Amino acid sequence: MKKSFGVIGGDRRQAELARLLAGDGHSVRTYGLDRWKPVGADTLDHAVSADVVILPLPLCKGEGVLNCEEGAVPTADLFRLLRPRQRILAGQVRPQQHREAEALGLTVEDYFLREELAVANAAATAEGAIQTAMERLDRTLLGMDCLVIGFGRIGKLLSCRLHGLGARVTATARRPEDLAWIRAYGYRALETGNLDGCLSSFGAVFNTVPSPVLPGPLAAQLPGDCLLMDLASVRGIEAAPGGPEVLWARSLPGRLAPLSAAAAIRDAVYHQIA
Repeated sequence: MKKSFGVIGGDRRQAELARLLAGDGHSVRTYGLDRWKPVGADTLDHAVSADVVILPLPLCKGEGVLNCEEGAVPTADLFRLLRPRQRILAGQVRPQQHREAEALGLTVEDYFLREELAVANAAATAEGAIQTAMERLDRTLLGMDCLVIGFGRIGKLLSCRLHGLGARVTATARRPEDLAWIRAYGYRALETGNLDGCLSSFGAVFNTVPSPVLPGPLAAQLPGDCLLMDLASVRGIEAAPGGPEVLWARSLPGRLAPLSAAAAIRDAVYHQIA
């Protein structure tokens, strides 16, 4: 059954999502994506009138502000334009936005909670991290000591890909069962909270944990030419004075693999509204 979709805000992956939905025969209206020249570019009033409204991943780029390049759109104001019977979907919805919607009789469904999308996003993030590292390093990953902080979806996939390229991988975790899995995969295992004195050999460090895990005094123990890349939604690495720069590489799928990221979101949306 064909539906009308309103795709509002976000980055290039949302623009590609609009094209994919239109290619499937749906009516698509977009707002806030003019930079990428999507199909169905329209006004906000028209975009919010669709049967299904798809908001970005992540939903917010600031406190209470929609992730949208066209200007500051408070989520509370956006929700007032929507209707209780609409399907409203968004990614990484914060508690504040759930409360704002519920106060208006709306339900915002978080499509990023679907495991198939989270895994696809993690795979694209891991691939993008390696692409970014290769572009910035002046040496190969082959034989390099690489540290992956955190062994969730992204940490697992990134460790696997680094290992496949011949890097010497060390991964960290907090739970004993995760540390056991790290060793079972053939990587060196360290406890995330016990890195002091273990950092002097790494040529690249990738953080996947969205909380402070590598403060400045610890980062100062890394070699001066170490590549520091933070992949988490909240910064976990603090730059040391005079130490290497920290690259905050957020939203890599949207910047480096927008079509694949959009296809994963489309499939998750279809499953959610089926």
